[in-house]
Amino acid sequence: MPRPVFSAARRLAAVLLSVSVVAACGAGSGGGTAHGGTDRAAVDLASATVLDDPKSYSGETHASLAGSSITPVTTSPQQTLPVTVTDAQGTKVTITDTSRILALDIYGTLSQTVFELGLGDQVVGRDVSTQFDEAKKLPLVTSNGHDLNAESILELDPTVILTDTSLGPWDVILQMRDSGIPVVVTDSQRSLDNVSSLTQEVADALGVPAEGKQLGQRIEKEVAATKAAIAKVAPTAVQDKLRMVFLYVRGQAGVYYMFGEGSGADGLIDAVGGYDVTREIGWNGMKPVNDEAIIAAQPDLIIMMSKGLESVGGVDGLLDRLPAIANTPAGQNRRIVDMQDSQVLSFGPRTAEVLNSLAVAIYAPESAQ
Repeated sequence: MPRPVFSAARRLAAVLLSVSVVAACGAGSGGGTAHGGTDRAAVDLASATVLDDPKSYSGETHASLAGSSITPVTTSPQQTLPVTVTDAQGTKVTITDTSRILALDIYGTLSQTVFELGLGDQVVGRDVSTQFDEAKKLPLVTSNGHDLNAESILELDPTVILTDTSLGPWDVILQMRDSGIPVVVTDSQRSLDNVSSLTQEVADALGVPAEGKQLGQRIEKEVAATKAAIAKVAPTAVQDKLRMVFLYVRGQAGVYYMFGEGSGADGLIDAVGGYDVTREIGWNGMKPVNDEAIIAAQPDLIIMMSKGLESVGGVDGLLDRLPAIANTPAGQNRRIVDMQDSQVLSFGPRTAEVLNSLAVAIYAPESAQ
């Protein structure tokens, strides 16, 4: 079996985000924030006190996304097995038994999708990013963060494995296939554009295509409603929109990246009504940031992962380590919005919640405190 071919951006995302989520989630609940507190239930944007001028606010804000219960589209999905699918790598896979499912990726998106399809009672293990209450007592099959552990996987005797190319080492996936376990590799891209299609990939592999369509439609409806709510409070004129960038940092490793077009962060910024400055400066994919790029971008607001912000010692540490930020409106106004590492770019069943929480932090920051 040939090894998968990754784009440079995909390889970079897998490496960087795995480091980030490891630090964010660890073996605990994943509820901590960069401010040392615990996420609470997010405020609904429709009931929040919105700023008259979003550019007038000063201060950092945490976009809270507390744990929520799984709400499956059905409690008794009608499975049709066996099923043969062609996965994202072009491999034909036949699944005859889904009684022992493993769904593994860097954000826990695949496992949550399985639970939302009504098949949670058939999931036998989890990755470190799967932190919702219904699954967090399942045994881990990842070690040292996001390294797949072959022994842990085999001990659970899975009848099917759903994964993507965000976890490794890839040799473990090949070993699982060699042992006779059906392995379905789904799309590794995480963006607003493929949330429903990724959902359908999972559903088709598990023999519940109708439930997949239903869940995909539910997610799209929720996202559309949230985007409509955001459109009511976000400035419409380009010159009035908040100029935004997404920074990935890992202070202890000296890693400072700005995410641009094609990274998923661009779609996130568009969805919350911001102006993605990376398009203006021709910043594609994910690249190490430099002073020139930061100053050229002149962001009004910077979105970050919570543990990334924590790793540099908060906003003060960020300004100290990247002093060019102080020469931007975002730095001068300390306008940093952070969200849990394992959620902000996950683009799964909770996408609408992510967008709502970010929008509250951006346009109604006092309501987010």
